[in-house]
Amino acid sequence: MPTTNGTRNGNNNLTGNGAARFGTFAGVFTPNILTILGIILFMRMGEVVGQGGLWNALAIIAVANLISLMTGLSLSSIATNMTVRAGGNYYIISRSLGLEIGGAIGIPLFLSQAISVAFYIIGFTEALKTVEMFAAVDPRYIASAVTVVFILVAYIGADFALRIQFFILAVLMAALVSFFTGGWDSVSSGEIVSQASYREGVTFWVIFALFFPAVTGIEVGTSLSGDLKNPGRSIPVGTITSILFTAAIYFAVAIWLALNLSREQLLSNPLAMQEIATIPVLILTGVWASTLSSALGSVLAAPRTLQAISNDRIVPQWIASRLGSSTEPRMAVLITGGIALAVIWAGDLNFVAPIITMFFLNTYGMVNLAATLEKIVGNPSFRPRFRVHWAVPMVGAIGCYGAMFLINPAATVFAIVVSYSFYLFLKRRRIERTWGDLRSGVWFTIARYALLRLRRREPQSKNWRPNIIVFTGQPHNRAQLTMVADWLTQGRGIVTFFQLIVGEVSNPGKAHLRDVARKGIQSYINETRIEAFAEAEVVPDFRTGATMIVQSHGLGHLESNAVLLGWSREPSGQAMQMSLVRDFVTLGKSVLFLSYNQGRGFGDRRVINVWWQGRGGNEDLMMILVHLIEEHPSWKRARVRLLRVVNSEAAIADTREHMQSVIDNVRIHAEPSVIIRDRPDVSIAEIIRRHSHDADLTIIGMHLPTPEEDVAYSQRLNTLIEAVGTVLIVRNASLDDDLLSSG
Repeated sequence: MPTTNGTRNGNNNLTGNGAARFGTFAGVFTPNILTILGIILFMRMGEVVGQGGLWNALAIIAVANLISLMTGLSLSSIATNMTVRAGGNYYIISRSLGLEIGGAIGIPLFLSQAISVAFYIIGFTEALKTVEMFAAVDPRYIASAVTVVFILVAYIGADFALRIQFFILAVLMAALVSFFTGGWDSVSSGEIVSQASYREGVTFWVIFALFFPAVTGIEVGTSLSGDLKNPGRSIPVGTITSILFTAAIYFAVAIWLALNLSREQLLSNPLAMQEIATIPVLILTGVWASTLSSALGSVLAAPRTLQAISNDRIVPQWIASRLGSSTEPRMAVLITGGIALAVIWAGDLNFVAPIITMFFLNTYGMVNLAATLEKIVGNPSFRPRFRVHWAVPMVGAIGCYGAMFLINPAATVFAIVVSYSFYLFLKRRRIERTWGDLRSGVWFTIARYALLRLRRREPQSKNWRPNIIVFTGQPHNRAQLTMVADWLTQGRGIVTFFQLIVGEVSNPGKAHLRDVARKGIQSYINETRIEAFAEAEVVPDFRTGATMIVQSHGLGHLESNAVLLGWSREPSGQAMQMSLVRDFVTLGKSVLFLSYNQGRGFGDRRVINVWWQGRGGNEDLMMILVHLIEEHPSWKRARVRLLRVVNSEAAIADTREHMQSVIDNVRIHAEPSVIIRDRPDVSIAEIIRRHSHDADLTIIGMHLPTPEEDVAYSQRLNTLIEAVGTVLIVRNASLDDDLLSSG
């Protein structure tokens, strides 16, 4: 049965932290609200209301929380479809969109979480310096000391850290109670700040950008997924309730500020809430509590994200070491602390701050995108207990990426470039993974849609593209065939390499050999990076099997239209190939035989000779093939010579003019050359030998012999082939004449 559970080898300990310990309230709800109710609540809401006015402030809060809520719904949908282990959003994205995309999001996400530890602690330090006894102390020393304490708390364990968060939550709630119990005597004494009054250069979206980071705290609870008793329940319930709870608080704070304070008071005092609170000092302690709680949430989340990335071998596995603990990612904790301390001592952080927000928003956008694709693709394995309509996460994704550009376009571009660079790096590493992500489902859905659309339209010759079956056997033995197929398609057509295994399907040994053969072909494709498919089939004999494959391969209007084979060196094989040509043409397939000269190969790839009859025959197909070949980089400098034999000088001028007209019409670069057959007894083979001895590739057409002509005609072809170097013999599926038909 298919599964969406993303363990590497079925061992939960690779992705989990040991025994699950936390429920919804302690593991998701509390960390989320303590991160969301941060410094913006206590020190930026005054400016949001003061410049935007109450109505715009409420609109900003509503839009920001709506984006957050849609992301929470997306998280809930995916989390109830899989066993979410350690790593939170990284785990969800990597198991939904693939390891490369997960790593490209997860590495910047970890760095953002680690740097956020420093940001929140620096915010705490700045607030602490309003107390006189700390005013003269270097803030870096205070921030470093707090960081060390928090790292020790996280090193000891999440249990201890979350117990501390309950104390911080109590302080935070006390500050809010103090705020809302004050101001009742001044509610109706002044004018309500309802309309916007922006400073120069400030707009609605600038204020939106100021507020939006407040709602990006739902990452913390999800990051503790590996420590949750029931992540499938705790993540949806904890995330959505924390979003709704904190949104209600932000709405209430905005209204209470607008009712109680003037615009001047809101804009001049960052701690404007103190002017309303019944116990003003509690607002200051609320600021301290909010910054410390956000820092503590990040110091818990970042190591678990890094541990999950390490367990997936994106970064060295020693980073996931627990250093003697049964539950805590202690090495990742130490690394997180080192990054935080480095940031604290680095100086000005204003440049990095918007980029961190972009990484968080990019993560949320990818979660929404994953939920959208899961729903649209409709994989049978996607059966979430928490169901949302696909439009909800899609709007959430648009909201996240739209907010990124509105907040800071330059930082958005930088964040996307960094993530894409990580993606390309991981793509080149080709890290092995055993879980199934939805990308195959995406491509299946696209392919199904395209095939159904193609079915409704009859193929047109103008839109002809090569869809070639190549009977290569094991292709490393016939590399010249794979090269020609690659030249003829170059991303514009479809190539399938086939090996036919003669025997009975009921023979287990043959069935096993089929699987081995297919893997061998696929290995060759991977090594050479040729865009092709690998197939192998057990058949009763080569001719019967080839005919069966050619008439059954493909789907809808993507069935094969050409067959490429190597020219046999045995007379019996050549005669059999003539009969195959008749079968293939009857089935509407063009046929290409490659006679590869081992001594000359493809030479310097400088000269291509095309022998042309002039009307009917195989010329249309030959023109297409020579155009495709000369488009390949290895043939870019080749001269194409279009050659035709006439029986008298009188025909030269008209023939050359007609050939030039054809060349102009088909828009290829070729030199017309008319050759006089000076004596009736001179064979075409001799003429071709004389004029193609210097060609690196000679292309000729063939006609369709009758069964009685098979042996004689194949011998004539072989005589011609042996006279020159490498030859591509072409038989158009719909035409009947060729250069050889007259002798």
